[in-house]
This record gives sequence, structure tokens and C-alpha cells, in this order.
Amino acid sequence: MAKFKEKLSGRIFFTLALTSITALAIITLFIFREGVPMLGSVLGSTWAPSRGEFGIIPMVAGTVSVTLGAALIGVPIGICCAIFMAELAPERMRNMFRPAIQLLAGIPSVVYGFWGMMFVVPFIRNYLGGPGLSIVAGSVVLSLMMLPTIISISEVSVLALPRTYKEGALALGMTHWQTIRSVQLPAAKSGIVAAVILGMGRAVGETMAVIMVLGNAVAFPTSVLDPVRTLTTNIGIEMGYATGEHRQALFATGIVLFVIIMALNITAQNLTRKKIKK
Repeated sequence: MAKFKEKLSGRIFFTLALTSITALAIITLFIFREGVPMLGSVLGSTWAPSRGEFGIIPMVAGTVSVTLGAALIGVPIGICCAIFMAELAPERMRNMFRPAIQLLAGIPSVVYGFWGMMFVVPFIRNYLGGPGLSIVAGSVVLSLMMLPTIISISEVSVLALPRTYKEGALALGMTHWQTIRSVQLPAAKSGIVAAVILGMGRAVGETMAVIMVLGNAVAFPTSVLDPVRTLTTNIGIEMGYATGEHRQALFATGIVLFVIIMALNITAQNLTRKKIKK
């Protein structure tokens, strides 16, 4: 009876895992089937569906600029917060911070977008100039959305290090900060880099929040105060009324986005595996 239950449990878990993989395969096949016919047509620099032009290069530039801006803001904050929680914070403070960070991950993206519209956009407009709806606004909002991923994985990477690393460094006369900077951070580098890449993947795939704060102008940005449109916002804005080649071009945009996010995830997984092997 025990062996039967064990086999039954194994089959149930296998079926559930197979269901997830099957769903991913179906979604992938559907996107590629719809988008491949127009994939070669989306590599231009002009997006004008009414004239049959479907170039997504301006949206690629917008996606890259906003993601890099979010990384420049969010990565230093996230890594410093992870180090503080793993090595410096008292236990009581650590127990307060962790639920707060988890709460950040659970806030709907539309709430981040609304906060950005009400506070970030007016601040940029009043003190930095421009329309306010800009790369800077999107970067600030996305940096907050990246923080839970970066902080959680980076903290786990630091805590997973053998205690002998820290004890040996302290025994050699290093200060606590020197130990963190020269021993623990280099040792946890692969895990921290994986956290950063996964956080950037979250930023690349975000839609609702950036629709609300970017301005959604289909043009190459010349300044961080310019409005832009990302790949995800382009799909979100236009899919509701697109037909024919326009619809296929949006699916082709989805293929490009799919490939970018898969590349980021695979890179993060490879870095994590290297860390485990070491």
C-alpha cells in the first residue's frame, strides 16, 4: 500500500510538471506561428501600421534604455539592502524588513504605475523639465519593482556562503566591512549577478506600470527626459484593435520579447548552476 501511494504521488507530481511544460510549449508555438510571417518586417525603424510599416527598433531602444536606467537605480540599492539584511541588521530589524520586501513583490503593477503618475512624473516635470512622462519616470518605477527579486536572491546567496569564509577573513585581521567587500561579495558574485539578470527580466516584461509613466511615444530617445514606448507597452496598447498584418507584427514583437527574456533567464540559471557546482 505504501509503495502504491508513493508511485501515485510521483505520477501526480509528474503530471502537474508535464502540464506546466505543455502550457509553455502551446503558448510558444502559438506566438511563433502567428508572428514568424512578419518577423522580417519588424526590423525597421518606423512604426506606422496605417502605412504598412512595422519597424520596432524605436521600441527596442526604449526597452533597453528604460531597463538599463532601472538597473542603474535598483541594482546598487538592492545589493546594499541585501548585504545589510544578511550581515549588518539586527534580528528584529531583519524580521521587519523581510515581510516589507515580500509585500513589495505582491503589490499590483498598476499601483506602481499610479504612484509614478501621481508623484514621480510631476516631480520630474517640475524639477528636471520635459513632460515628466519619460525614461527617468519609467526607470524609477521599474527599479522599485526589481528590488524584491534582487534583494531576496542576493541575500540568500550571501547567507549560503560557508561560515569558514567569514571566520577565516576575520581571523586574518580583516574588519567586518573588509570581509564583506573582499571575501563574501566576490564569493557570492554569481548568485548576485543572477539576481540582477532576473530583476532585469522583470523590468523588460513589465507592461501596465510603464504604460502609465513612459508617455508611449514611438520615437528614438535623445534624452532621458524623452517619452518612449517599450515592446510590451506597444503590444498592450495596440493588440485590442489590431488586425491582419498589424496583429501579426505585434506577435512578431512578442517573439523578440520572448527571446530577450528567455536569454536573460537562461543566463541567470547558468550562473546559478556554476555557483552550486563551486
